[in-house]
Amino acid sequence: MYNTVKQKLANGEQVIGGSIETPDPEIYCAMARAGFDFLWIEMQHSPLTFQEVARMIWAGRDLPAIPFIRVPDATEGDIQKATDVGALGIIVPMVVEPEKVEAAVRFAKYPPDGARSLGGGQYGEIWGSDYRKTANDNIMVVGMIESPAGVENAEKIAAVPGVDVVFTAATDLFSFSGFPQGTPEYEAMVTRIHKATLGAGRKLGGPVQWQNREGFSFFQAPPATALVGRGAKDLLSSTESVAPIEGTER
Repeated sequence: MYNTVKQKLANGEQVIGGSIETPDPEIYCAMARAGFDFLWIEMQHSPLTFQEVARMIWAGRDLPAIPFIRVPDATEGDIQKATDVGALGIIVPMVVEPEKVEAAVRFAKYPPDGARSLGGGQYGEIWGSDYRKTANDNIMVVGMIESPAGVENAEKIAAVPGVDVVFTAATDLFSFSGFPQGTPEYEAMVTRIHKATLGAGRKLGGPVQWQNREGFSFFQAPPATALVGRGAKDLLSSTESVAPIEGTER
């Protein structure tokens, strides 16, 4: 087992992923060494290409954060490329029907558990020569519920074999339902996802601001660009009077 995110979740720990939306390997590596458990590489809402993502994952291959990719859709092509470049987590957006996560599991896993093709890629150089034998035990599938229609199928989605995490997309759930967080209608949807996910023995995901919500253990943090702004504000408000030695900022 080299997917430390899967290990930590199995041990009852919480995990947090920092979001990556830009193709700069230096930003990727800075996030990968910042203390995040995994990196949420955003390919649904960004122009990132798989070639750019492959370059970033390769640059951070010796760093502790595990690469996860939110694919544009649960297609064979997207998931095949995501796993070939070395991702150990496949995040599937806009899950309404259980068939979507069933497809994701099928394309992410080698036979006999799935139908992933044995092609080329940099996965072997990153995760070892026995990757073919170990990949199925290390690759995770995360299904995102973002709409009331998905909530209606939460029990079926969570019951799909091979799904590791069911993620509550907080902002989209508001966008699709019209109910803000904290309203009874919104919280009823979150509760249904919560009960369905934990009842099926899966892990429950959400935004990092929900760390104190009972039962949640898999979190998405803001993107690197937002963290740069926060870091700049902290620096400008700092009262430290001793300058750091040049080159030690990392």
